Amino acid sequence: MRVRRSIPSAPASTTAVAAAVALGLLTLTACGGSDSGTGAGSDGKVDVVASFYPMQFLAERIGGTHVEVTTLTQPGVEPHDLELKPRQIGQLGEADYVLYLKGLQPAADEAIDQSEAKTKVDAGSLTTLEEHGASTEGHGHEHGDEHSEEEGHGEEGHEHEGGTDPHVWLDPVKYAEIAKGVGDSLAKADPDHAADYRKNTAALVKELTALDTAYASGLKNTSTRTFITTHAAFGYLAERYGLDQEGISGVSPEAEPSPARIKELQSIARKDKVGTVFFETLASDRTAKTLARDTGLKTAVLDPLEGITDRSKGDDYLQVMRSNLTALKQALGAR
Repeated sequence: MRVRRSIPSAPASTTAVAAAVALGLLTLTACGGSDSGTGAGSDGKVDVVASFYPMQFLAERIGGTHVEVTTLTQPGVEPHDLELKPRQIGQLGEADYVLYLKGLQPAADEAIDQSEAKTKVDAGSLTTLEEHGASTEGHGHEHGDEHSEEEGHGEEGHEHEGGTDPHVWLDPVKYAEIAKGVGDSLAKADPDHAADYRKNTAALVKELTALDTAYASGLKNTSTRTFITTHAAFGYLAERYGLDQEGISGVSPEAEPSPARIKELQSIARKDKVGTVFFETLASDRTAKTLARDTGLKTAVLDPLEGITDRSKGDDYLQVMRSNLTALKQALGAR
């Protein structure tokens, strides 16, 4: 079941979260709130709030008909920049179950920490997060276990605690680990439907395993192992399949690269026979297209799957990931 509902988002200062929580809860109470005593909706479904699309997808697929899922991040909104309205913060307080990825969205983290949601699950705690050399200034490839030890990994609000890379959903294996944890936690939160949650989890994990197999096979033999992308969100994917990610703007999609970094990327493109610069749907493609033009490269979309829009090459996580695989195979010269 795919329920694409979203709570409208608009700017609100995260320093005023406490006041917004009180206002949001007051608003919900005035509107009737939950009448079940458990926080569940009047239809008996588990009220799930997901912080952004990859969490929404898991909740919908694993929860199935037993959950009602809302997301804090509208389609088309860059998740890193999410700011919440008081109504959204109040919704968190009324939720039965909140699924989020701590460190990716500071406004959501603060509101969730202060909310009284019955079950709060940080997806990052369900797998092992890693550092992937988020800073792209002055060092080479982000491949394999060659993680950067440098200070200054990216920008505030774009990393998980401890300087780790939050973009874990782009590795199908780690995403499957998270799915298993979500299934277990939903079963504990709603034991009456535990068997269904476990069945749905097993089915999703099977699909993610097939996706992992497709990536491993499709990217096994390529002309180059290096890809250049606007947003350095693909560290987990690169490590999983033995690729070298070169990010133009680091983990922050809005950061501007220095002239030295552009020159370095031009050199890397020539040395590693890179033919394509990737950009994404939710961030500006200006820098990627400028680099491609100046270096004589093609451009293509590699979607970090932070949200699904009408421009996405697929209707859900699995379809877009397979589109990403097609794009990578073409760009890397898969044989």
